[in-house]
Amino acid sequence: MNTKMKKIISTLLIAVAFVSCNNLDLEPTGVITKQQFFKTDNDALAAVTGIYQALTYPGGEQSLYGRNLYFLTDMGTDYAAAGASASNYHVQSVSRLAVESGNDRVSLAWKQIYNGVNRANIAIDNIPDITGGDPVLRERLANEAKFIRALLYFNAVRLWGDVPLVLHEAEELKNEVLKVGHAPKEEVYAQIISDLTDAQNLPATYGATDKGRPTSGAAKALLADVYLTRKEWTKARETAQDIIASASVYGYKLVDDFGELFTKPDKKNGPEHVFSVQFEDGQSGTTGYAGNMLPAASYFGPVAIEPADIPSNDEIGYNRFIDNGTIKDTRRDVSYIKQTATGVDPSTGQPVIYTFPRALFIKYVSDINRAYTLRRSDPIDFPLIRYSEVLLILAEALNEENGAPTSEAYEAINQVRRRAFGELPYTQPSSKSGVDLSGLDAAGFRKAIQDERLFEFVQEGKRWFDLVRWGILVEEVSKISFKNAVSERNYLYPIPQEQIDLNPEGLWQNPGY
Repeated sequence: MNTKMKKIISTLLIAVAFVSCNNLDLEPTGVITKQQFFKTDNDALAAVTGIYQALTYPGGEQSLYGRNLYFLTDMGTDYAAAGASASNYHVQSVSRLAVESGNDRVSLAWKQIYNGVNRANIAIDNIPDITGGDPVLRERLANEAKFIRALLYFNAVRLWGDVPLVLHEAEELKNEVLKVGHAPKEEVYAQIISDLTDAQNLPATYGATDKGRPTSGAAKALLADVYLTRKEWTKARETAQDIIASASVYGYKLVDDFGELFTKPDKKNGPEHVFSVQFEDGQSGTTGYAGNMLPAASYFGPVAIEPADIPSNDEIGYNRFIDNGTIKDTRRDVSYIKQTATGVDPSTGQPVIYTFPRALFIKYVSDINRAYTLRRSDPIDFPLIRYSEVLLILAEALNEENGAPTSEAYEAINQVRRRAFGELPYTQPSSKSGVDLSGLDAAGFRKAIQDERLFEFVQEGKRWFDLVRWGILVEEVSKISFKNAVSERNYLYPIPQEQIDLNPEGLWQNPGY
């Protein structure tokens, strides 16, 4: 989505977006009504732009996809941790799996998710009432809003289980209207699937000015992930197959260079980016936390100061990637950095190499920032869904559906591996030993999928969700000594206590908190 489109959002819209709060601690901040606002196609466009901004603009804090969700989906797992520069006690608690119901990161994620849901609800409710103009555009915008609402509820139901299912703005500010209790997660999933079914009517592609908006392919990919999470293997397989069969229609493929997916601003929304959360250079916000904070929190340059976001250790991260002199997994040096040159020794003419005490994350640190300057508005998008994930969804679903890996499953995972090892074209078998997988039983292939997703999706918000749906969160996280507080309760996060205090009859705490 281009800068011009984003600038349509105004303070008028922000007032509208907070008119209804459904007692989810979202205070009304204005008095503009929907009757005053929703008049034209531009109003509809501005409303939907406001939904996207709920993902990326912090409103006084780190935004949901700028970093805050990362605490829960990555730092609260085995491979990532809070470093010495993470001074917030609540962040350290998430890292240790010692989170409690008053944790400010969990509470912020709840508010950010329901803020976005609220904005989506307002758009979905009111866009159909606009008359004149372009009805095709308005239908597209309503389906974009449904895509984002589905995404946000998919996050919520996985993080907290049964959650409030709010689908409309409140017409009256009365307690009986505003207090919304838990909905069974099956109801939440039914709504997610319904929204994504509607979102499949989105365009397959966009022109340059609308790049970055969700497509019908993105809706299908997210739906495939939903089915995979629910262990509906046949539906996950069929949906992934449909995307792959239509890859040329959507323009999807694996790019040859894994690194260009993350650190090249000129490669935004490329053929592997099914859907990315958009960040812009110089993105404005209410605080210094506006924009993508992951680069600034992960890498301080060649200094002894430990960043805030660090790998747990080299054994689970850097050292697990294959580099045996014959084949090398290129994803390692895109995702992690262990050494860097700091200059040239004038006496020898050789580079001066600095070795970090442990490898650091480098995935979102652009070439501009390798020397490190504290930029909190890096124009590096957050890749929510990539084509490689569609291939891995297919491989996993086929293995589970059939009780053993099929040739199609092997081809799907091996395409991802060939690209990782620089074996191109990735659609052709590799001649090098150790690249293509073969001869595995169901359990061995399942483990291969688990490893592949760990290598492929470093800092991409997948790991906690994966460990939970595989049922191995406690098993894997307990291997990290300083995360030994992990227990069965960590398969869900606590409902924020402040939300329970607002609605003690409708909300109750998850087990163990």
